This record gives sequence, structure tokens and C-alpha cells, in this order.
Amino acid sequence: MEFVEFIKTPKVDNVVLHKRYQPRVEGTLCLTGHHLILSSRKTNTEELWLLHSNIDAIEKKLIGSMGQLTIKCKNFKVIQLDIPNVDDCLNVVSSIESLSNIETISMMYPFFYRPMSTEKTENGWEAYLPEIEFNKMDKDVWRLSTVNQSYQVCKTYPHAVVVPKTITDDMLKQSASFRHGGRFPVLSYYHKSNKTSLLRSSQPLTGQSDKRCKDDEKLLNACLDTSHRGYIIDTRSQNASLASRTKGGGFESESNYSQWRRINKPLEKYSNLQESFVKLLEACRDRGCSMDKWLTRLESCSWLDHVKELLTTSCLTAQCVDKEGACVLVHGSEGLDATLQITSLAQVILDPDCRTMRGFQALIEREWIQAGHPFTSRCYKSAFNPAKFKFVGPVFLLFLDCVHQIHEQFPCSFEFSDRFLIFLFEHAYASQYGTFLCNNDAERMKVKLPTKTMSLWSYVNKPNILETFLNPLYQPNNAVLWPSVAAQSLTLWSSLFQRWELDSRPFDDAYMEIGKIREQDKTLKSQVQWLRRELAELQKEALHRGLISE
Repeated sequence: MEFVEFIKTPKVDNVVLHKRYQPRVEGTLCLTGHHLILSSRKTNTEELWLLHSNIDAIEKKLIGSMGQLTIKCKNFKVIQLDIPNVDDCLNVVSSIESLSNIETISMMYPFFYRPMSTEKTENGWEAYLPEIEFNKMDKDVWRLSTVNQSYQVCKTYPHAVVVPKTITDDMLKQSASFRHGGRFPVLSYYHKSNKTSLLRSSQPLTGQSDKRCKDDEKLLNACLDTSHRGYIIDTRSQNASLASRTKGGGFESESNYSQWRRINKPLEKYSNLQESFVKLLEACRDRGCSMDKWLTRLESCSWLDHVKELLTTSCLTAQCVDKEGACVLVHGSEGLDATLQITSLAQVILDPDCRTMRGFQALIEREWIQAGHPFTSRCYKSAFNPAKFKFVGPVFLLFLDCVHQIHEQFPCSFEFSDRFLIFLFEHAYASQYGTFLCNNDAERMKVKLPTKTMSLWSYVNKPNILETFLNPLYQPNNAVLWPSVAAQSLTLWSSLFQRWELDSRPFDDAYMEIGKIREQDKTLKSQVQWLRRELAELQKEALHRGLISE
């Protein structure tokens, strides 16, 4: 199917654009296969370029002979378009609804996007491959297995995973057949200081008959290494774990996994997170409520409760690894959502490398993209769409919010700024890059994403772009970060959730001033280095002439 079949009216003149805190703009509205564009002949007027994939919901209102469109975006921006003709308005609505809901992966914008710049950039698709990340591991204890090279053992795992060196590929296959979706235990993080490991998997398929898999038991025990105990963090409640047995799932019994202690730390499923997300955005956009009502609505949406619970469980996981010197396995039922939130947040807490720009990119690639988080399903719609979609939920957004909370409490310990977290949120929901497309590695390879689309990391790591995301307060901190989860320590991420409701110009001006100060600091440091070199040369010359002694 061609894009032209979706576009009923490609161009409309005399359309008026309204954006909060900005002057109205009158111009020509154009619809292309991937963008809604409004351009004006007036000078010093910013054009509107909006990806159709960024449109979450569209509302129309007919007023006499004209139509009024309210477009709500996945990044929470809301714009209004006044269209002078009703027929044109209806055609534009119909076209946008079709173009913003295209599900054919090969018709999405990343497959058509080509950057204007011809400068050479690094290949982001190859920057954080499992083989590269494995080079940081202890090769005496771990090995890189390619048992899943054809994605037959586990459809949601990458082509290579890190497992104990003593475990064979045949044993991994047996363990995979015993785990939901084939997600056998794999290494997430190796804590070098005390040689303990953080693992992730899905639930075991014990069923009501309490089936067991000796190879799965050997796999977990091989991870204990010098440690004599391990913890299994189950992201379901005790009742949910028991109920899963009636459906063929289950949990690790103490009789078969005697060296492991299981702890239930229930976290909300993506569907419940979506309900909370919708309520939060409704509260943030209510400009007429009093302070008391606003606080009540914020509390009733429970979003900060989800932040607290996730941070608490992640801190517990990090504590088991760092303080108790124990190995930890994290899983829920499928191991695609809460499991990845915990393993990645625990690494932000434990590992200073994960708080650097490249380290955080590697973490997202390793623990989210390659680990099989279904981005296409979870981020198909945001908080404005009134329809309920079965697999939609802000799982990755909640993780970013938790990182933001740690960032707020330790503002000098992160190399990247809050802007980078917002940038990642935006591109997870709508992007010209292919990094967050598809639900797993197998799907990405099937449509040849690495050869047909650009990687987000290729763009981010361009020196001039990378600089815009750096934290000017950054000072490397090798310590473990222990964030407070007290209610008074957790705040609404207003720079994200309320950024279009507040006038951003003062914040933009402040950020520009920070940039100028940073440039002045660079210039000063460069001048100091030059003076030091000149002084060294003068000292050498003076020594040579005998004017001074050593």
C-alpha cells in the first residue's frame, strides 16, 4: 500500500496553529507520508514538523464553516489547528488517523530517514554488541554462548548471552525448555569488588506437579561461585506466584533450589501502570484545580507510589549484591518488564560506569533492547489515547523516572543531564531512528534494521550533539549510590510531565547560560594549559643557558 492512498487532502492553505506560550502562526498545512508540516511565509516563524507516529490522539470540533483540530502527542505536547473548510478538516483528520496508526514496520519513518549531514559517524548498531560487552567480564568464570544464534532457543533473547563457564549449551537448552518463553537465567551484571552476579530470567514452568529441571538447578548453582547463597527476587506477590502454577508456571521451590532464598516483591504490571500514567497526565493538564485538589489527584494516580516501590526493590537487589555478597536472580512471569527495570536500576546504583553517557547507552542496549523489552507494543500509544490497548504500558518511562529521581538526589554523579532522559523517552515513543523499533532482537534482524535504518547512538555520540546532553556539574563518583525512597525525597518529574504546561523559555535561557559558562570554562582551561606549556619551555631554555638550576 502506498502512502498516497491514506492522504485525502495533501495541502490546505490559511491554517492557523496555536501552541501554548507561543504566538499563533498562519500558514500552509501539508501532509506527507510521515509528517504533518505547517509552514508560513512570515519571517522569524518556526515551522511545525510533526511525525505522524508521534500523534497519540486527535480531536475535531466543527464550528460553522470551519474545523478545529486538537492534536495530542505522545511526548505530551498539545497543539490546535484551525482549518477554514469543514471538508478539508474532515479529510485531514481521516488522513492523520490512518497515517499515525500504520503498523507495517517497513513503512515506518526510520526506514526512510536519511540525515542531511554527510559527516562520518560511528556505527551505533555495532557499538554495544554482546561480544564487546563480554570483554569487560571475568573470562575465568563466564563465557559467551551463541546457543541462541538462530533465535530458536529463545525468541526474545539476543544472538549471544553470558552464562557460567561450566554450563554447556545443551544444559542451556534444557533450562530454556523449563522457563517461560525460553528465557533461561543469564548474566546481567558482574560485581567485580566481591565477585557476585546479578541474573535475570522468566518464571520456571513447575506447574502444579512441581516439575523440576536439574540442568536449570545446576545453572543457577554455578552462578554462586565463591558465594554460598543466593536470592531470587520474584516481582509477583506470593498469591500470584502460587496462582501461576495452575497455568503451568510457578516458582523455584526451596527443596530443589536449597542454596537460594526466594523473596516476593510485587510490582505493578504494565496495564496498571498505563492507568496510573493516564491519570497523572490528566492531573498535570488540569490548570484550574486548587493546590489541595492537585495534591489529592497526584496521590490518587499512584505514579509516585510505583516509583517508590521500584526504587525500593532495586535498592534491595543492589544491597544483596554489594552488602551481603550474594548472587541475585530477578524474574516475574515473563521477565520482560519489571525484571528489566530492577536489573538496570540496580546497575545504575552499583556501577559508576552506568552513570556515564556511554555506559548508560550500553545499559539500555544490553538490559532493554537486546534483552527483549517489547518497545513496539509497550510504546504503541502514550497517555492521551482514549482506547485501551492490550499490550501498552509505560514500563521504560517508569525506569527513566527512577533514574531521574536518583539523578536529583546525586546531581554531580551522572555525566548526562536530565535532558538526555527526556530525549530517550521521546525516541522510545516516536523516532526517526531504528533503535527502539520492534519487540526483540529476532524481529530486528528479520527486517534488517541495522542495515536499513540509522542507530540513535550514531546521532547521540556525534561530538556536537553529545555535548548538549552533558551534565555541567558532573564529578566522577565511584561509590555506590543509595537513594532515599522516603515520600519527601521523591518528586514529580515536572520537567517532563508538565513541560508543555509551563513556560519553558526561562529554563531554556538558563540552560543556554550554563552552556556559555561551560564554553568559558573550556576556554580558560585551554589558556591555562597553553601557559603551562609556555612556562615549561621557558624553564627548559633557562636551564640550558644556566640561568637557573634544577
